[in-house]
Amino acid sequence: MSKPVWVLDTNVVLDLLHFADPLALPILHALEAERIECRASAATLAELQRVLVYPEFTLDAQGRQDVLACYQALASRIEAPPVANLPRCRDTDDQKFLDLAVAAGARVLVSKDRALLKLAGRGRLPFRILSPQQVTAELARAGVLSP
Repeated sequence: MSKPVWVLDTNVVLDLLHFADPLALPILHALEAERIECRASAATLAELQRVLVYPEFTLDAQGRQDVLACYQALASRIEAPPVANLPRCRDTDDQKFLDLAVAAGARVLVSKDRALLKLAGRGRLPFRILSPQQVTAELARAGVLSP
């Protein structure tokens, strides 16, 4: 049986690997335990690299490299060309996550972004868009959080 494939937006990746946000850590544990798989694309990795330089993260070059390397170890990189028939995200910078979710055959796109979360109820997407809190609740219900 194949594992569920997920896509994580940049804020969620930062919550997992930089901030160690307790609300998002169950996602990291599920990835590390290989209960789920994660996908990234050149565009999503480039965004992460760009964001890691922001001064508010107070990361030096080694810290940025560590976060990026950790994420690359958790997420398989795939090609994710733009998908024409997807709903358009109000924030065009977030469209790459929708494209990636389709290319990856993802079941879930995990996001904290309001523009992406607004698309969640549209029904035209072949995957679900959930917040980290919603995902954590589902993982708990499915017994995926148990050691």
